Amino acid sequence: MDTSEPNRIPGPHPDPHPPRRWTPPPNATDAHCHVFGPAARFPFSADRSYTPPDSGIDDFERLQQRLGLSRAVFVQASCHGTDNAAMVDALRRGNGRYAGVAMIDESFSDADLTALHDAGVRGTRFNFVAHLGGAPDLDVFWRLVDRVQPFGWHIVLHFDAKDLPDYAGLLDRMPCPFVIDHMARVPTADGVDQPPFQALLELMRDERAWVKISGAERLTADGPPPYDDVVPYARELVAAAPDRVLWGTDWPHPNVRHMPDDGDLVDLLVDLVPDEATRTRVLVTNPESLYDFG
Repeated sequence: MDTSEPNRIPGPHPDPHPPRRWTPPPNATDAHCHVFGPAARFPFSADRSYTPPDSGIDDFERLQQRLGLSRAVFVQASCHGTDNAAMVDALRRGNGRYAGVAMIDESFSDADLTALHDAGVRGTRFNFVAHLGGAPDLDVFWRLVDRVQPFGWHIVLHFDAKDLPDYAGLLDRMPCPFVIDHMARVPTADGVDQPPFQALLELMRDERAWVKISGAERLTADGPPPYDDVVPYARELVAAAPDRVLWGTDWPHPNVRHMPDDGDLVDLLVDLVPDEATRTRVLVTNPESLYDFG
């Protein structure tokens, strides 16, 4: 380990298998993934909390070909901070097949936001998870939400499920669609009747609310596959709002307990969304309605 770099983490699975249980449909979308570096061209943030190995757009496109996926939504990760250059480069490489979710602060001018929008960015993300730094300054949060509204962007929110009731007022004030990442990191060992998950299901009655049924490798109480304990949660969310559910791999999986094989995550969709027509909605129709792929 290079001790000059903070918290160096492992890279993704080196040889994920193709899907074995089904074939994704045309225009299937990985709606939550990242690009890291290459650091020689796109340096990591000096105040990052972890250092990933390079996992850039070339690596990602090889993964997409292996998995049979066509489109993607790149979510800016904290290791690059508010320097969205690596993500924007990936968007341009996609020629309309990719969209982005940026991280911004109050230093961004209207021209900066316009440039991000023109590149394919359609949302901005805020972290509220305590062990990842906790909630943003809410005055700044609302100013940034107001700034991106003229572009028609949505807001991506990273919560712990137990904190959702504390932010009911914030969510009620949202002027635009918002997306809850990773099923709000619900603790699967506590069962679907647990109050935090029931609060998430209640939230999905709001037509502004979207959710990603991603992060099985993070949410499972077991670690390695088959991730059976995650399945009931995803099914409940899909049943609650089938037209406002997204899915993604979370490649290249920063800070996980057990590095998943992305082929396993694609195969898991057969269990998460057993109905084929609904699975196509989650992978194709829903992301098309939130992201205007070129």
